Amino acid sequence: MKIFLHKNFAKKYKKLNQKEKEKFKKKRNVFLQNPFHPILNNHELHGKYKGCRSIKITADLRVIYEVIKKDVVLFLTIDSHSNLYS
Repeated sequence: MKIFLHKNFAKKYKKLNQKEKEKFKKKRNVFLQNPFHPILNNHELHGKYKGCRSIKITADLRVIYEVIKKDVVLFLTIDSHSNLYS
């Protein structure tokens, strides 16, 4: 699995605190081994994010991504649940 980062993702990632960055790295590693591991709560999105998927990083932090092709994904953004879906 290859992960590419959208410029918006990189910009928002820089604003995370160190603890959030560490949590992201742990969940990213789980994602690389098994994108549908239950701990990630990986699910399809609707509405403005139709065609994308979401994974859970912390209780409130989410990553939205899209599948480019088999084993290649683009992480679009990372933010709190309320900021993403409001």
